[in-house]
Amino acid sequence: MKPLTSVLIVEPSEIIVEGLRAILDDAGGYNILSPLHDVSLLEERLPVIRPDLLVVNPTLLGQNPRMQLAAIAAQHPKMKTAALVYQYVEPEVIVCFKHVVDIRSTRSALLSLLKTALNEPAEIHRNNDTVEDYELSDRETDVLVLVAKGLSSKEIADKLNISVHTVNSHRKNITHKTGIKSVAGLAVYAMIHNLME
Repeated sequence: MKPLTSVLIVEPSEIIVEGLRAILDDAGGYNILSPLHDVSLLEERLPVIRPDLLVVNPTLLGQNPRMQLAAIAAQHPKMKTAALVYQYVEPEVIVCFKHVVDIRSTRSALLSLLKTALNEPAEIHRNNDTVEDYELSDRETDVLVLVAKGLSSKEIADKLNISVHTVNSHRKNITHKTGIKSVAGLAVYAMIHNLME
């Protein structure tokens, strides 16, 4: 028999927590751990309970959610995370998550999203990640802006007088540092950080 997938929900609303619990219980295969109502005990509880999936309300995260999530991922590389959204959340916070659970989603969409998140391979995190690792260089910023404007790697290479290989290296670095893979996501990131002219 396949072991149950343990899920930790960090959310202050009992109604939302119980709704998620009911859906996951009905689906079967999930062990819903005792929920947390804020993130203050998260660092203390995670090493003890070791959930397979962390579903967290992103509005509960601190001033630097990217660094907070990176630290959690570094300490618990096999654990997957998803944002739990039902109100406005700043775009710079949402882009920190690969998966977003919107409570307006259908039951099947929710279960499909969680299955996708759980089946992704674990990411490798370096122990020496620091704040500086997430700062884009000037050239990476140039490439980011041109990607956000819809230019191809070849067009960017021609415009910046660099090779396509160099552009692709910068794009990989940008994805690693921002955690954003899509062009649309990078465009939002560029606008939020006032990089667009």
